[in-house]
Amino acid sequence: MSRELISSGSPFEAEIGYSRAVVQDGWVFVSGTTGYDYTSMTMPADVADQCRNALNTIAGALAKAGTSMSDVVRVRYILPDAQDFAKCFPVLKEFFGEVRPAATMISCPLMEPEMKIEIELTARQPQN
Repeated sequence: MSRELISSGSPFEAEIGYSRAVVQDGWVFVSGTTGYDYTSMTMPADVADQCRNALNTIAGALAKAGTSMSDVVRVRYILPDAQDFAKCFPVLKEFFGEVRPAATMISCPLMEPEMKIEIELTARQPQN
């Protein structure tokens, strides 16, 4: 059993004690990812912009794991305001329109009030 820990460079990973992604036995488990731009440590106000930032961070983690968005099999969207979800549809279609993973949207509070979406997913590494 091989296990690889992947970091996105977020300071929260070391502070809290988690990895952006864990690769185990061909599966890639990506932690809940919010819309921070980790290069500037800023959070855009718009939920669609946060969604795009989160998915770009996730795409970077998947690349480090030897996978891509096309390998995603399961995704969970977590939003404090369920009414915001429709604003993310164009961004989600851009990333997952052809992939069409199994998906769930959950509405609940997030850690900080400026956070409008958190995305968690699972991917499968391509089989050789």
